[in-house]
Amino acid sequence: MHKRRGYASLAALTAVVLLISGAIYVGVGALKGRAAAGTTAARAAVWVGTWSAPPVEAAGGGQGERGARSVRNVVHTSIGGTAARLTLSNLLGRRPLTVAQVSLALRAGSGADAAPGSLRQVTFHGLRGVTIAPGGQSVSDPVVLEIPYDGDLLVSVATPGGPVTVHPRARQTSYVADGDRTRDVGGQAYTSRIHTWQHVTAVDVLTREADGAVVAIGDSITDGTTATADANRRWPDVLADRLGRRGAPRYSVLNAGISGNRLLEGGRGPSALARFDRDVLARPGVKTVIVAIGINDLLRAPRTAKADRITAGLAELTRRAHARGLKVIGATLLPCGGYRGCTQSVQAVREEVNAVVRGGGVFDGVVDFDRVLRDPHARGRLRAVYDSGDHVHPSDAGYARMGGAVDVAGL
Repeated sequence: MHKRRGYASLAALTAVVLLISGAIYVGVGALKGRAAAGTTAARAAVWVGTWSAPPVEAAGGGQGERGARSVRNVVHTSIGGTAARLTLSNLLGRRPLTVAQVSLALRAGSGADAAPGSLRQVTFHGLRGVTIAPGGQSVSDPVVLEIPYDGDLLVSVATPGGPVTVHPRARQTSYVADGDRTRDVGGQAYTSRIHTWQHVTAVDVLTREADGAVVAIGDSITDGTTATADANRRWPDVLADRLGRRGAPRYSVLNAGISGNRLLEGGRGPSALARFDRDVLARPGVKTVIVAIGINDLLRAPRTAKADRITAGLAELTRRAHARGLKVIGATLLPCGGYRGCTQSVQAVREEVNAVVRGGGVFDGVVDFDRVLRDPHARGRLRAVYDSGDHVHPSDAGYARMGGAVDVAGL
């Protein structure tokens, strides 16, 4: 797969940035040249999510040598635009989160270096810093920057340290530095590496190109827990690649997967039912939802033994999405033969759930992940080439097969 590519002066500068940011709603397309006017001028610029990572847990943030620390998050876009805005979260914090500085840049290469000329200071209500209450979040002012499709962004956040809201198992390396290094173009100060996303939970872009967003809500299989790190090979990444091709619908793809997540009960993060409004319905520009969750309800205690409880939960997600005018695609549950806890009774319930999903009474459409990944000679197991080795999570080849199985014309 290709690579998923002084105070008065400050106040005056901030005012100019905000004026420019407001103007992009009506005129930023002109910056791209007169030639584009014939194809895009009639289309209003709208905010659409290009990346997301649901908040999962609180973790110790530590402190740098000078009291503050900077986290340089690497996030990957699924669609481009002419400006961006960031969502910072203190959803799981127990005290106010003070953010001193934030910057946004395009990534240069594969490390923590920003592309020259791309680093932008991020403001919140015109101010460089923001304090976020426990359980809250804050959305930045628009940042004028040409955001690429299939590219890496650097979201650098400086805080005094302490517990932070994170998305673990990111399958992406990000970086940490002592002190406030958010304005560093070079990444030399970012000497520590982490494999979580911290503070930032969403990036939206202002675009005239996108038809909307697809949100994939699921568990570790959607989160991509066994995908090759730093390679963007989760199945939603594969789907985003397909949607970036000529002739495909122009949708972004937002990954709302949480490893260990369940449909009905809380566990690793709140249940899908509990977080659906926040992680799916609240995302800007969403048009279609792909629901791929339920296997942990069978495999993890307390187990949901009856298929009708799972299908009722799936139907509830569909009902709530339909109330917002969204289309819902449901996924069958993958085979789990050979995985600890995947008993014959679990397999029987899984097959029963899949039969209901295939029957067409729950969703607007179906993507049959079970059929395309199972071993044709042992229906209860993943085919070896699609098995990461633990018998429940796909390999890179399996994720590629899943991303390729979604009917893009039906989104």
